[in-house]
Amino acid sequence: MKVLVGLSGGVDSAVAAYLLKQQGYEVAGAFMRNWDSAANNDILGNPTVDNEVCPQEMDYHDAQKVADALGIPLLRIDFIKEYWDDVFTNFLSEYKKGRTPNPDILCNKYIKFDAFFKFAYEQGFEKVATGHYARVKHYDGYSEMLKALDSNKDQSYFLSQIKREALNDTLFPLGEITKPEVRRIAEELKLAVADKKDSTGICFIGERNFKEFLNNYLPAHDGNIIDVVSKEVVGTHGGVLYYTIGQRKGLGIGGNQGRWFVVGKDVEKNELYVANSHSTDWLNSDSCLVSGVNWLADVTFPIKGTAKFRYRQKDNDVTIEPYGDDLYLVKYPQLVGAVTPGQQAVFYKDDVCLGGGVIEKTFLNGKDHDELVKEAVK
Repeated sequence: MKVLVGLSGGVDSAVAAYLLKQQGYEVAGAFMRNWDSAANNDILGNPTVDNEVCPQEMDYHDAQKVADALGIPLLRIDFIKEYWDDVFTNFLSEYKKGRTPNPDILCNKYIKFDAFFKFAYEQGFEKVATGHYARVKHYDGYSEMLKALDSNKDQSYFLSQIKREALNDTLFPLGEITKPEVRRIAEELKLAVADKKDSTGICFIGERNFKEFLNNYLPAHDGNIIDVVSKEVVGTHGGVLYYTIGQRKGLGIGGNQGRWFVVGKDVEKNELYVANSHSTDWLNSDSCLVSGVNWLADVTFPIKGTAKFRYRQKDNDVTIEPYGDDLYLVKYPQLVGAVTPGQQAVFYKDDVCLGGGVIEKTFLNGKDHDELVKEAVK
């Protein structure tokens, strides 16, 4: 069976390709170019690094070294237009509204498990594989996605928006092993990427300062930071769009009142609302509305399961029920902090990923949390 593996130039996808080859598949690799790095440098006015070889090109060279070491062909695919249209444009649109989107989830939905799949089928491949830490089980007529056995690396959260039918032709070779085991295999094979650090952040930003990058597309406007308890101005922010609910770093608020964190914002007034560590209740909500839910399994309402409202968050007990057209009400009466509009709520039943959608609003005692914050500072 012919399998096309997304080779990113990292250790995870490299070991995924090796494991598939060991299992008897006919394996080829493909490097996806999703961002025009040359245009990126022009926009930002920043020089490239490492002898003027951009990080994306360095990743491609690493992917080629892996392919050569494993004895598999490497294809190179350009998805720049698709990435711009389906991922980056959405990213900017959400930030402009003052929300916090997750481009990695959109990249999986539109690029790695859609455009990449179409390319694979056109080239005669029967299956697609990636180095994600997740599991997929295939049954007669359907497939389901589960959390990876390595709970510290589980990436099912980022895969919650992929098409359900794509699971039928998906392989996740790393789902049953741990990250230390992946490193060990790469070292035994003497792969050039064995000690390569995991990539962090958003691919089109790389190691650059996030605010500096976003300012090229959504110019910053300074405004007041207001304490939601005292209603006093306690500082100045560098652009309300750049902050997210629950954020603690980069606020620049002095004094001896403990740590501060973001509890809300008003995009029209360009105001950022904060509370200190003595007022953490301002982060809490007991329910939220979720839209655009992509169901990866058959469900019956009401659903009693768990949810993650951000990556690496613990599982939260929830009840899910329909709430109008394409909306679902997610209840968690035990209270959860920093549930943030624009981010993803991903649902589980034990280890099975049921799917996920975008958080639209949060509530506390039946009242819109955002409105509660704005009302408090009037």
